[in-house]
Amino acid sequence: MSTRTSSGTVRTAVAFALITAAALGLTACAGGEPATAPAGATGAQGALPTEDVVGAVKKNEAAAKLLPADVRRRGSLTFAASVGTPPGSAYLPDGRTVVGVDADFSAAVAKALGLEVKREVVGFEAILPALGSGKYDVGTGNFGVTEERRKTIDFVTYVNDGQGFATRADSRLKAVTDLTQLCGLKVATGAGTTFERTLEQNKGRCAEAGKPAYEVNVYSEAGAFWMSLQQGRSDVVMSTINGVRYAVTQQKNVKFLNEYRRLDVGFAFKKGTPLAPAFQAAVNGLKADGTYDRILRKWGVTASGIETSRISPPEIPAPKK
Repeated sequence: MSTRTSSGTVRTAVAFALITAAALGLTACAGGEPATAPAGATGAQGALPTEDVVGAVKKNEAAAKLLPADVRRRGSLTFAASVGTPPGSAYLPDGRTVVGVDADFSAAVAKALGLEVKREVVGFEAILPALGSGKYDVGTGNFGVTEERRKTIDFVTYVNDGQGFATRADSRLKAVTDLTQLCGLKVATGAGTTFERTLEQNKGRCAEAGKPAYEVNVYSEAGAFWMSLQQGRSDVVMSTINGVRYAVTQQKNVKFLNEYRRLDVGFAFKKGTPLAPAFQAAVNGLKADGTYDRILRKWGVTASGIETSRISPPEIPAPKK
């Protein structure tokens, strides 16, 4: 549930510029439902929290024993990470340092397992196929657990996020509780995401209701769909609940509409991975020692907490409307 970022220097600079301009560098929101910015964010608007909430994590011996012997000997895991927008993932102003919910949970779990994180920034759409080929050990990118993905991917859940909507402050929309409310509008979203899938799968409902279809505008670069909204090329944005809530606190003339549906979010692995039990035990250990809640508070996403980590749970059902 994120947008694409390249690992190349030029593409990274472009993506960071888009994030900064579209999600961080604008003045305060002119309207809409209040959203809480990360508790650690101080100073100028758009500043990201840099508090170290994982440095004190100690090795969880019981969880580490669940790792395959070859991984323990190697002492590291390769993470394919999609970098999108805060609070899920973003770059600090240096354009290189990756921070966010995903980065903190990755670092905390790795410390608990006694492993080193070798992170490679990868385009969102490329991560899951690359896991299947064995190129990477783990994928992060706010990946929602869906039945379609569970066919080829294993997940270890660590938060609950999902799908939300935003629009310009002058829009007549108050909430999107039925996708037929989008009929005749232009909807911006990220490529290869659960949002794109949801929108495309339900497009025919407009014709069934005797209304003009909505148009799905798909963007591959992080932040580009916010620009399309600001510039009037799109009427509505559909993205992560946490990402939308954060973005509307950083931009002018936009408002949060509502949560549409919730999804469990997890670390992604190749189907049948032997790593899942260790990761699950590590996440649950972080809950027990308080690190889990500290990460959520740092990024202002305490509503996304889960009671316990699970391995590839069933998809949370979509709204019936």
